[in-house]
Amino acid sequence: MLSFELQAACPETGARAGILHTAHGDVETPVFMPVGTQATVKSLLPRDLVNDLDAKIILGNTYHLYLRPGHETIHKLGGLHRFMNWPRAILTDSGGFQVFSLSGLRKITEAGVEFQSHLNGDRHMFTPESTIDVQLALGSDIMMVLDECLEYPASHEAARISTARTVRWAEAAYAQYRRHGDDGRRACFPIVQGSMYADLRRSCVDQLRELNADGYAIGGLSVGEPRALSLEMAEITAPLLPADRPRYVMGVGMPGELLEYVARGVDMMDCVLPSRNARNGYLFTSFGRVAIKQSQYKDDPGPVDEACQCYTCRNFSRAYLRHLFLAGEISFCTLATLHNLRRYLDIMREIRQAILLGKFPALLKAARASAADQPQ
Repeated sequence: MLSFELQAACPETGARAGILHTAHGDVETPVFMPVGTQATVKSLLPRDLVNDLDAKIILGNTYHLYLRPGHETIHKLGGLHRFMNWPRAILTDSGGFQVFSLSGLRKITEAGVEFQSHLNGDRHMFTPESTIDVQLALGSDIMMVLDECLEYPASHEAARISTARTVRWAEAAYAQYRRHGDDGRRACFPIVQGSMYADLRRSCVDQLRELNADGYAIGGLSVGEPRALSLEMAEITAPLLPADRPRYVMGVGMPGELLEYVARGVDMMDCVLPSRNARNGYLFTSFGRVAIKQSQYKDDPGPVDEACQCYTCRNFSRAYLRHLFLAGEISFCTLATLHNLRRYLDIMREIRQAILLGKFPALLKAARASAADQPQ
């Protein structure tokens, strides 16, 4: 049975701590969810995610899995959990963001989105109903409805039309979910849109609340807008959502931003930044970002971060990691991704503990002061 248990709330900010109960285990919130777009978190094995990182929930992507290997294939092989041998919770994105990023390869209609595969050019159609059907075949614990994600900037009129379409699609998707998937073992989240316009965000929330959904997502952020504007939209939107349901901001953020989104009432986040930065040689630490290719690390015997207890920091030096990166060794991606994701998950665990102990305002103040002291 999927449900959300709110355990604590900070009276001075919007920060919350809770537990998301799923059919594949409990997820403590606030939580950062590693991205496993194609049924894998790039360069890591499920045992890494379980044993080394203790990740409770990861993401898959409907667009990519629909195209390859196909949701029918995954369904025949026992669903996404068995297919990728992942024992814990899975959230699947509807694929809307990926489809809308195709630009010239897609066409929006009232019925849905026609698009060409980036793999072979074949034409496909996503509708609000079909994306629910695909996710039901995948067997994810949390499904997302199809929404329209506008790039920034967008005019108010374009955003108004788009937001209205997103609401209609959410209603159609949720009706499909109620008919075929609402068995108490999974959840379906509609997505609040409205670009960077507060009135459209509020209107969208008012309409989506009528669905009485299991949880709600805030979409349309990290699409090119200034970070301050992204935080402003989260701050406006999150408090309007039901207090007894999880709130998920999609596609954010940098390490220092995680705490800021939590302070605005966000329970769930995801982003490709920790794994993508890892593959490109950038490691997040308690003292800032390390570019491991720099010559200063050539003979450095120390760990990436002495404050970190990840497998990488406990066993390997900066000099060795620099060598692996410059040599193009695959193992670098594994070790770097392990470290970066551990950093993100550790941040979220620290935040959660601070909320439970009533110390979140002090943590927030200290983090902001530290950020202000760092060179821009």
